[in-house]
Amino acid sequence: MNSNTKSGYVAILGLPNAGKSTLMNALLGQKLSITTSKPQTTRKKILGILSSENYQVIFLDTPGIIKPNYLLQEKMMEAVSGSLKDADVIILIIDVFSDPEGKETLNNIFVSEKVLSSPKTLLLLLNKIDLTQQENVKNLISKFESLNKFKKVIPVAALLNFNIEEVLGSIVELLPEGPKFYPDDIVADENERFFVSEIIREKIFELYKEEIPYSIEVIIADFKEREDKKDYILAEIIVERESQKGILIGKQGTTIKNLGLDSRKAIEDFLQKEVYLELKVKVKNKWRSDERQLKSFGYSKPKD
Repeated sequence: MNSNTKSGYVAILGLPNAGKSTLMNALLGQKLSITTSKPQTTRKKILGILSSENYQVIFLDTPGIIKPNYLLQEKMMEAVSGSLKDADVIILIIDVFSDPEGKETLNNIFVSEKVLSSPKTLLLLLNKIDLTQQENVKNLISKFESLNKFKKVIPVAALLNFNIEEVLGSIVELLPEGPKFYPDDIVADENERFFVSEIIREKIFELYKEEIPYSIEVIIADFKEREDKKDYILAEIIVERESQKGILIGKQGTTIKNLGLDSRKAIEDFLQKEVYLELKVKVKNKWRSDERQLKSFGYSKPKD
């Protein structure tokens, strides 16, 4: 092993829909985190690993920073806080299209009290610069540099891969020296079941409106690899109320059929093999506020 190897954890933090998952996917060069146009798509900390001969970056994609209204959102913020503590380098990302002056982000209580006061190295990324005036971007860079809170302020357009190499170079520069944590061929610490459930959840965000995507959880109840035929996947979609079950299934089952088709195609692209996907809908009353059910779905217990 090269004695100058660098490795460390990099947390990507920001408000909902700032582009955190899109940024991580761009840095990894492949889609690992699900992305939609709706806020609060990411619920759990997603770990993505980028390895090179001389470095290993372990990215922590986090849920958007919010003020929690129910237990699930408390768990989401627990994941954000945990990532902040685990990180060697922190990326704070601001969407300059929806937050043009950065005030909403910097005035957020969690950002001001936890992120900006952290002793960790901070990088500030101004995302979606393709959607705003370049003069505005220049002014923002000067403004944020003058705060002396950030090691660097970098303008990016994550969706377009603009300035991603600059971001990666800055991250590697700031990583501590040390051995790699994972083998070079590992890109994530989650198994296939997790990513399949996330793909289905992404398709639900794309196909359904209003509260439905926020009220569902996807559980992979069965995943069988079969030599002589397509792999079998049984996914259970959990909703909070009977009325949501009806909306999810749709008239004569047409909506859930479309969900199954879209999900299957995306899963096959991800797994690089054909699958038989079966979807079932179950009602678990108020699961988003139920400690026991959240734990069974893989959400950690809040720390004291």
